[in-house]
Amino acid sequence: MKLTQLFLDQLEREAPRTRRALEGVPKGKDDWAPHSKSMPLLRLAGLVASMPSWIALIINQNELELSPPAGQGQYQQPTVDGLLGTLEKAVHDGRAALAGTTDDFLLTTNWKLLVKGNVVMDQPRHVVLVDTFNHLAHHRGQLTVYLRLNDRPVPAIYGPSADDQQFA
Repeated sequence: MKLTQLFLDQLEREAPRTRRALEGVPKGKDDWAPHSKSMPLLRLAGLVASMPSWIALIINQNELELSPPAGQGQYQQPTVDGLLGTLEKAVHDGRAALAGTTDDFLLTTNWKLLVKGNVVMDQPRHVVLVDTFNHLAHHRGQLTVYLRLNDRPVPAIYGPSADDQQFA
């Protein structure tokens, strides 16, 4: 199996799981967080919705600066109503990027993450893509905890939940 197909298959499995979690995000709780050190609910949901777009970023760009100069690459606050559209666009862009690349490119070229011009990560793109899927699962898991703490149903993700027995 081609590596690009493996990643595409994983994206296709993760997209509906992510959609189910995002569908439960309550309106009017944008700034809610379980702890003062925790990310606010809507910011977390926006991150989860946009993370599949990192696939295209990793394939189409050589690096990402996390602390760009003022006015460049600023974070856009999501809306609850826009979460699913953000996810759909991110998945679309990820699919397109995977379709337009090769296994050789993913295996032999590196991608860099910078903070204030300092390289904090320099890894082969295929490794960064694996980490991206793991990172998505991590933050989506956080989001389901936020849903539970707000008395929202927790969707089945990798198996049934107390609220959703669809895989039972």
